[in-house]
Formats: sequence, structure tokens, C-alpha cells
Amino acid sequence: MSERQDPIRVMVVDDHPMWRDAVARDLAEAGFEVVATAGDGEQAVRRARAAAPDVLVLDLNLPAKPGVQVCKELVGHNPALRVLVLSASGEHADVLEAVKSGATGYLLKSASTEELLDAVRSTAVGDPVFTPGLAGLVLGEYRRLASDPVPGAGADPGEPKAPRLTDRETEVLRLVAKGLSYKQIAERLVISHRTVQNHVQNTLGKLQLHNRVELVRYAIERGLDEE
Repeated sequence: MSERQDPIRVMVVDDHPMWRDAVARDLAEAGFEVVATAGDGEQAVRRARAAAPDVLVLDLNLPAKPGVQVCKELVGHNPALRVLVLSASGEHADVLEAVKSGATGYLLKSASTEELLDAVRSTAVGDPVFTPGLAGLVLGEYRRLASDPVPGAGADPGEPKAPRLTDRETEVLRLVAKGLSYKQIAERLVISHRTVQNHVQNTLGKLQLHNRVELVRYAIERGLDEE
């Protein structure tokens, strides 16, 4: 039973025309629907809003507007958008900046075509994808952020109490905080991938969070990643 019948709509953003065209061609040949491409940040924001892709394959080093700003603006405008950064840089600061701006995954340009295609498929269903070695770095940063005091937290005595999550929502949240993909969570809890997505969406709504990054931080702040 397939999760989705329609092709995944993808947009490719890179300032090198030959690279951009090659990635777009590989995606199209693999059955993805390439709905737009762009060569600079301003163009990327404009075209992405018009083309409404499911997944944005984004380089960070762009003229006119940096990739992290493009990501921040587009995910802020449409939280359902998934962003896969495809970058030549494996610098930790770049990876963390991309994740904080809303990217779901981060792949180095040294990845094979097959790795890229798999990464886009995973990104489309909301699973985080990181070049090996970077996933631990990102989870470590979540933990560091979670240990920092949140500015203004608890400052308002009239602030409402945290919404109640169901036992199943809490269970899913705990597994998300441990870094499991939605597919792994579905297998662990013996439920469908779609049901996991629904629990995550409900939890995001209840907690008034916008993406998986914020959700993981929330869970770690409350110690849900610990046994």
C-alpha cells in the first residue's frame, strides 16, 4: 500500500547552472516532478511561492539572498514545505544554521545520485536526512539548546499551562526526540506511517510549534529523550 500516488513535486535551487540542471534531470528521470528551478535567493523565494513544491533542494551559497534566509522565509510562509539542503560545505556551523532555519535534511554534494534520490523521498514524508556523521551533531545541538534557558520563559504569570497530549502522542514525541524517523516509529509502535504523521501534526498544533526542529527541542527540554 503506497503512501502517495502522485509524483513528489521538487524545486532545485543552485547558482551553478550545470549542477542545477544535472540535479533537476536526475530527479525528473527518477519520476519526480520538477516544478521549478532558481539560480539566486530572491528568485528562489518568488518561484517557490508560485510553484508550491513539496520539497525544496537548496544550496546555501546563493547570490542575492543566502540559502538559510530563503529556507527561513519559505518555511515560515508554508510550514508544510520540506527543505533538503544540498551543499558543498560540511562545516558544522552551516549545518546547524540550516537546521535552525527549518531544513529537514542536509546532504553533501559528494553524495551519489541514489543517495540524493533517497534523501528527497525521505524528506518528502518528513523524515530527517543527514549525511553520515551530521545526525549526531544536530542531536547534540538540540541538547545544547535545550539546556539553555529560553528567554522570557515563565515570565508571564498568566501564561496557560502546557496542553495535554494523549499517551500515544507523548510516546511518538519521545521517539521523535530520540532521533527515530517516522518510518522507524511506525514499525516500533506497529502503526502506519500516516498515523505517525497525524500524531506529529496534532502535537505540533497543540503545542503551537512549527516544525520538527522545534518539536525535538521541546521534547528534550522535558527529558522525553531519556528512558
